[in-house]
Amino acid sequence: MLKIQDLVVNYGGIEAVKGVSVDVPYGSIITLVGANGAGKSTTLRAIAGLVKAKSGSITLDDEELLGMSTTDIVAKGITMVPEGRRVFPDLTVLENLKIGAYLRKDDLKDDIEHVYDLFPRLKERSWQAAGTLSGGEQQMLAVGRALMSKPKIIMMDEPSLGLAPIIVQGIFDIIREIHRQGTTVLLIEQNANMALKAADYGYVMETGRISLQGSGEELLTNEHVKELYLGKKKA
Repeated sequence: MLKIQDLVVNYGGIEAVKGVSVDVPYGSIITLVGANGAGKSTTLRAIAGLVKAKSGSITLDDEELLGMSTTDIVAKGITMVPEGRRVFPDLTVLENLKIGAYLRKDDLKDDIEHVYDLFPRLKERSWQAAGTLSGGEQQMLAVGRALMSKPKIIMMDEPSLGLAPIIVQGIFDIIREIHRQGTTVLLIEQNANMALKAADYGYVMETGRISLQGSGEELLTNEHVKELYLGKKKA
């Protein structure tokens, strides 16, 4: 299990995360939902070692991750699909995938084929520069690149951001398939409806704190969540 306990993170002189605790059991899809600026991305960045926590604890299988480099955290089995895709635009699709496996010394052929099975469009564009792909294709590539490290846990930061609804549905279908194949998913999303429908358990973040938590189904029927995040007003 990935376990975050009492996490506090200052970001740009502001206390962005204020004592957050989240459990991510293996075999689950866990989601953090909330408005922009709630602290969701900062939480993921702290887990990945991209920002330094002020206090608290982040453990994977009871091993403390705080203080580890991002490279060491990836080696432990946690990888991240960043907000905005962040593909390498001048490199090909295949080169981007290989970068995702930069810590591996074994043969990559089977895993590249696995990514192509998940995303046939990437196979068609294997030798195309990543910067020439559509937004949806770049998101597929970002997910595929993260999978190339063979993670235990894949963290996704706003995978639906800026994508057309039909593409968003396809991305969430892939998230479910990745989960079905055995990878644990920690997902942060402003699209609360899609995220909670996919999730086993969810946490609602507001101004750096967890304000609500429960199963995806429970949060979908919560009046506060429906009004603030699902666009459904009280009768």
